[in-house]
Amino acid sequence: MKTYGHFIDGAYVEPTGGKWIDSLNPYTGEAWARIPQGCAQDADRAVQAAAKAMHEGPWAGMNASTRGKLMLRLGELIAANAERLAEVEVRDNGKLLAEMLGQVRYNPEWWRYFGGLADKLEGAVVPIDKPDMFAFTRHEPVGVVAALTAWNSPLLFIAWKCAPALAAGCTVVVKPSEFASCSTLEFAALTKEAGIPDGVFNVVTGYGPEVGSALVEHRDVAKVTFTGSDATGARIYAQAAKTMKRVSLELGGKSPNIVFDDCDIDAAIAGVISGIFAATGQTCIAGSRVLVQNSIKERFTERLVELGRTARKGDPMLPDTNIGPVTTAPQYRKILDYIEIAKAEGARCILGGGPAPDLPGGQFVEPTIFADVTPDMRIAREEVFGPVLSIIGFDDEAEAVRIGNDTIYGLAAGVWTKDIGRAVRMSAALKAGTVWVNTYRAVSYMMPFGGMKHSGIGRESGIEAVREYLETKSVWISTAQGVPANPFVMR
Repeated sequence: MKTYGHFIDGAYVEPTGGKWIDSLNPYTGEAWARIPQGCAQDADRAVQAAAKAMHEGPWAGMNASTRGKLMLRLGELIAANAERLAEVEVRDNGKLLAEMLGQVRYNPEWWRYFGGLADKLEGAVVPIDKPDMFAFTRHEPVGVVAALTAWNSPLLFIAWKCAPALAAGCTVVVKPSEFASCSTLEFAALTKEAGIPDGVFNVVTGYGPEVGSALVEHRDVAKVTFTGSDATGARIYAQAAKTMKRVSLELGGKSPNIVFDDCDIDAAIAGVISGIFAATGQTCIAGSRVLVQNSIKERFTERLVELGRTARKGDPMLPDTNIGPVTTAPQYRKILDYIEIAKAEGARCILGGGPAPDLPGGQFVEPTIFADVTPDMRIAREEVFGPVLSIIGFDDEAEAVRIGNDTIYGLAAGVWTKDIGRAVRMSAALKAGTVWVNTYRAVSYMMPFGGMKHSGIGRESGIEAVREYLETKSVWISTAQGVPANPFVMR
């Protein structure tokens, strides 16, 4: 069983307290690696290393073009190690190798994009209205960044958070989920191989109350970026506010996938299945509410269930597996609890509805679909984070918008229609950070991603992401000669 160390100041180190956490393979249920159980002292060591790199040494004096070239080199190393990194993620979180390998192979694009952007973060000369003044702006790195990532796509979240942070000139301390830390620790070695100076990228593993809280409260951390639940995000937001830290949060969702009667029904059915059963439903953008126009609801539901029944459960390493295990035992129990809550509230289970028997690990849930769901049911309002779909009917656009927006969340939405006017109207009316039309779960390093309402604050990916890690400084230079006429008034 492999034993990992924290990655601090360019080296793997043992935890201060000498404690370890077994990393369990969700498919087999067996421990396959050990990670450090960090503490506040470990978090402090990592922040001190990041702060030193931020203000001293080669990173502090490095120009943006050189920083960008190192990031490009890191992208090449990720590509060369994609298969190995993807297999580590599958052992750690149980998601399909097909999905993880696709993500890791696409991952270098973030490092190439933001590496290329590093030396293009230009300020501006302002044609100021004050006489005898030269005014300009400059963009400077915010400082040390604490990046707290989730267990469902660790390396993707590192790319989303750390690539723009490094492009801006920041240094980072990553605290991955204790359920899936190994791929992040493997990745850390590639940063050193790429030539990124010691202390720029650090990883401390352990539990949130011990390591995560210490990072959020640390006086030398300037920015916190977090992916996870809205409840945890709210606590981090309040905690960070005590020291006026910058914060960006990518949180949960209860995304509507809205199907109109003029859609390509085959494409819509496939899109709905992908939106909820891909990744075993363990994704913040899961289209967990399918809103179907009543004129086609019965026919659509029948065909949806037919396709859902074909999903193959099993070993996530195999190419023909569609549904893998739930990553964590607490999440597995939560999903089953929500299924029972839905049944008790009167929702009608038409597919699945319980644990999948006779599979290793004991953490498989049957792909589940509920009909007769009303918008006020808990199954339609609360994030399940599993392969559980609610079907809700609607009559017209106005009702679809009303139901779609009737949620505390606002991360994503899907619309299925052949009417371009309706597509434009719906994309404007839906309160979501991302609206997909005739597709679902598409992401790119070029497109901003983030949520509204309880789904978060700030954006990841795209040019907007790098602004999350920059401070704008205004510089005034007087070109006047002599003394101001009246030094007691504002100029």
